[in-house]
Amino acid sequence: MKPYSITRRLIIFVLLIEFASALCVSAVAYFYERHDHFRAFDILLRGRADSLLGAVQESEVTPNNLMLDKSEVDVPSDDLFDVRDAQSQVLGRTPNAVDFVSLFRSDGRRPEKVDPDGDQASFGAVEVGGKTFRVIRLAGVRIIDPGDKLGGFRRTVVVYYGAPVHRVWKAIHEAVTFYALSSLAVLALTGVLMSWLLNRGLAPLRELASGASRVSVTSWAFHAPEAARQSGELAPLVNAIESVLLGLQQSFEQQKRFVGDAAHELKTSVSVLKSSLQLLQMKPRSQPEYQAGLDRCLLDCQRMEQLVAQMLTLARAEEAETAGISEEITNVDACFNELSHQLETTAEANGIALVVRSESQMNLSLDPEQFKLLCTNLLMNAIQHSPAGSFITVAAERRGAMAEIRISDSGDGIDAADLPRIFERFSRSDPSRSRNTGGTGLGLAICKAITDRSGGSIEILSDLGKGTTVTVHLPLCEPNRVDPIQPSM
Repeated sequence: MKPYSITRRLIIFVLLIEFASALCVSAVAYFYERHDHFRAFDILLRGRADSLLGAVQESEVTPNNLMLDKSEVDVPSDDLFDVRDAQSQVLGRTPNAVDFVSLFRSDGRRPEKVDPDGDQASFGAVEVGGKTFRVIRLAGVRIIDPGDKLGGFRRTVVVYYGAPVHRVWKAIHEAVTFYALSSLAVLALTGVLMSWLLNRGLAPLRELASGASRVSVTSWAFHAPEAARQSGELAPLVNAIESVLLGLQQSFEQQKRFVGDAAHELKTSVSVLKSSLQLLQMKPRSQPEYQAGLDRCLLDCQRMEQLVAQMLTLARAEEAETAGISEEITNVDACFNELSHQLETTAEANGIALVVRSESQMNLSLDPEQFKLLCTNLLMNAIQHSPAGSFITVAAERRGAMAEIRISDSGDGIDAADLPRIFERFSRSDPSRSRNTGGTGLGLAICKAITDRSGGSIEILSDLGKGTTVTVHLPLCEPNRVDPIQPSM
């Protein structure tokens, strides 16, 4: 899949939003300007119609009649008007005026509004010469001879006044065009500013990606840019990358050491077996000598088998991707009883007494076989390196949500310099890992893998020549989980 640019996508996304906003603003501006301009246009028409109404006077030729004094009228050349009395007699009109009376009759609308002085006004539209005119119909009353003792004569006058609307539409379009062009200008400026700001703001991210891309199997050096480390958004990512790379580096190095150590151990065992077979081939042997040589070869094969089995056990113990609580439950008392029964003979053969103390009804969130393997490895270490006549104590107590298991002996102990490497694979730098005991150097590594996988911990305290205490913390199961799996006897 072709990679895409986050910066480009963000810019396009924001510009699309701004473009949609500009369209909305232009639409709102269009409706607002149309309403505002036509309202002003109607006011203008009303004012001109009022001027025509005011120019209606008594006729000097025919008493009590009306006439339009055009000298008081200033009408634009392209406007239309038609002034009539109550009997629809024309008092004055433009030459190109249309039949406004028929227009408003066919329209059938009542006057839109009535002024306080009694004038009535309504609006309509008409096409004249290919142009659209907005027309106002204004009905008013003129008083003739107001000095008469009867107060004068009231005469109704109807004024029709129309003006072309293209000027209004032109003003509306100019206003909307101004808003649209302004929005586009702001849009273009925003695009340029956003491109600059995003490129500048994402520079630490690009530097971080560049630094991460230089990491390889042969080069684990990762130098995060200081800007990314100081960024509130990128600092967690920097910490996560450094943590992951550190873990991967340690894991790779651990695997390399494991492969090298395993190859060395297997090579040693194969060399010993080969040497035994070559020794038998050097000269003719008697039947007892051949039998003794085959016994040595068989013992060497058993050691290789034990080593491979321990390696497979360690691999299974570490196969989980993350540590977590097991779905299985183990009863501590039941497991300790089984282990005491199994190891009793071995302990007695070495003149060692096992003392087991455990709180009742203590269940662990751990597979029973894993727990047995953990305790067996620790107890066998203690038995092999404890002097005859000594005691090995095993105690299990609750510590909040964890179970604390302590195995103490009074054996050879471990040198303080060797304790940091005690859980490494094939480590035999201390007496407890001596090849003379028949160990593979994987027992404590397996114990560490089991406790880590279950979400627990293991630690060893030892005084050289005085003894060793191993403390294991394992998670207790939840209270509602009450069906522990009993280990097989």
